Amino acid sequence: MDDIAAQLPTEIDALQALVAAARTERDAAIAKCDAAIAERDHALSQMDRLRHLLRQLQRAQFGRRSEKLDPEQLLLAIEDIEQALAGDEAAEDKKDPAGARKRAAKRRADRGALPAHLPHIDVTIAPEDTNCPCCRAPMHVIGEETSKRLDVVPAQFRVIVTHRPKFACRACTDGVVQAPAPERLIKGGLPTEAMVAHVLVAKYAWHLPLYRQAQMLLAQGIDIKRAVLAFWVGYAAAELHPLWRRLREIILTAGKIAVDETTAPVLDPGRGRTKKGFFWAIARDDRPWGGTDPPAVAYTYAPGRGAVHALKLLDGYRGIVQCDGYAAYKTIANAASDEAITLAFCWSHLRRRFFDIAEGGPAPITSEALARIAALYAIEKTITGRSADERRTVRQTRSKPLVLALKAWFEQQLTRVSGKATIAEHIRYALNHWDGLTRFLDDGRIELDTNIVERSIRPLVLNRKNALFAGHDQGAENWACIASLIETSKLCGVEPQAYLTDVLTKLVNLWPAFRLDELMPWAWAAERGRSLAA
Repeated sequence: MDDIAAQLPTEIDALQALVAAARTERDAAIAKCDAAIAERDHALSQMDRLRHLLRQLQRAQFGRRSEKLDPEQLLLAIEDIEQALAGDEAAEDKKDPAGARKRAAKRRADRGALPAHLPHIDVTIAPEDTNCPCCRAPMHVIGEETSKRLDVVPAQFRVIVTHRPKFACRACTDGVVQAPAPERLIKGGLPTEAMVAHVLVAKYAWHLPLYRQAQMLLAQGIDIKRAVLAFWVGYAAAELHPLWRRLREIILTAGKIAVDETTAPVLDPGRGRTKKGFFWAIARDDRPWGGTDPPAVAYTYAPGRGAVHALKLLDGYRGIVQCDGYAAYKTIANAASDEAITLAFCWSHLRRRFFDIAEGGPAPITSEALARIAALYAIEKTITGRSADERRTVRQTRSKPLVLALKAWFEQQLTRVSGKATIAEHIRYALNHWDGLTRFLDDGRIELDTNIVERSIRPLVLNRKNALFAGHDQGAENWACIASLIETSKLCGVEPQAYLTDVLTKLVNLWPAFRLDELMPWAWAAERGRSLAA
């Protein structure tokens, strides 16, 4: 202290100047600290606001409000917010190293494991100097830290050069031996079966129209026109048609299927515009009640939505058809002999009717209806995956009283509202379809809704958004064929690219027609699993 005091000036003016400078420096430091705190608080507030908005959108995605929202558009909004949050967190990491280390540790704990089947490239990073910094003796390894990160090698196109040497005998003049040329999907064409499968999956699984694929190829110096890609797709569809038809036959042997339809605009050159065709989807999924049949879906194109097309689609079918209240399905059931077809209607479609009214403002009757239907779905969550008999027992005990009470409540409300009101129309819809709506109570195989087939319709809708319309009826049928095999592959946990590559190769090499069942995605996956195990 004496040394510090000795260095201080003795004049009053100099001391005052020194104090003033110290105060200025202190105030600047305080102001800088306040600015940093304010900036941090603003960043935290921004992140909290974004997280709040993200939670709202997620509730809209997974809650009842999702009935009104386009899921794909909703995901775009969620992605933007997640990106903004990540950007704010990255900026915060640079300012707060300690916090960055904590967040890094949390990410390491939460990120999960990478698939074991991926190639692993080992990179060792050793110190430049491995001699002891004290005595300079060589040091030895006592342990290591390892970390794993996911890397990518961009899609690499390659040229397969096939050589077929000819052999001849020096002592004889007759007989030249040469291995036969392998069969090809496109004879005299450029692509391997794997290349064609790549185009099919990009178009029908990941919704990349052919003109975009042509642009992506050109970016890598490969000039293949869109028309050539379309030619490849047509050849592949022709080869896959028997497999597609067999897939539909197999699905129609199920005791219960779900059916739905969606529009398929098709170009109509004669009129200079598009005409409205339809994709009809039939699906089976017995996993909710522990059934052994693998899930599958098949699409069929038809130039209309009338009952004649539905009758053709389900010709000869015997079993339960889960569907909405569209009149064509009732026509099918009425036309079937010996009550071969039983209709089970969809509670989700009924719920959606009341939901649309509730969105318009306070509506006590619709809110009560939605709550009562939600109670049925809550019971269903507790019995998913259990056997059909167990599900029927629980439904008889817990769901049936709720259903009976709901019907009585509907009948009571119908006497209280105007007969011309929208709510009355929806209540009458429920009562008119009551037998089909309540059929799930007596059969544990039946679901409350047709969500399995509605989910399978979404990929068609995404492709329709990107492609706008099919070029003609044959193109729409090819679309239905390839999409059926790809979406069934997805349902069975099969990677579509590997599946189509192998199946196309086998088909062009004259795979027997009586063994088509072995090429179904679930059978193919089982055989592939056995081969890998061996």
